[in-house]
Amino acid sequence: MKRVKRDLLKRVACASIIAAALSAMAHPVAGVDAMKAPTGGQVRDAGPLHLELVVVKNSKQAADHPVFVYVTDQASQKVSTVGAVASVTLMSGTHKVSATLQPDGDNRLKGIARYASTPDLKAIVSVTLAGKPPEQTRFTPLAPAARTQ
Repeated sequence: MKRVKRDLLKRVACASIIAAALSAMAHPVAGVDAMKAPTGGQVRDAGPLHLELVVVKNSKQAADHPVFVYVTDQASQKVSTVGAVASVTLMSGTHKVSATLQPDGDNRLKGIARYASTPDLKAIVSVTLAGKPPEQTRFTPLAPAARTQ
């Protein structure tokens, strides 16, 4: 009888983990993709936050360029970046570079990274706001926008 209960508990635990993972994956990215980015970047969810990544869009050669991340809440209200710790990792082909982002105004983080503006550019942004848990999200800032039918 104990073995049957253990097996049942294991199955319930596995089902709960799978349900949580599927729920997280089902978050509607299309809703965020459909948002108009206030400063011309790409917006992504990161836990309770919206992060907007802005990169240089017209540099064919890799060079030192600014990287900006704007932080807002789910209602698009500015969230202070004072005391935030953040980083960005940019990847394109085999090129990978990371940069530290520093608070730079109300809700903005800024860093400098060496990158070219290529359609395959990908980014991972990690942000830890003062007194909050870390949040992370991925971007494809220069990929063609998905069409809606």
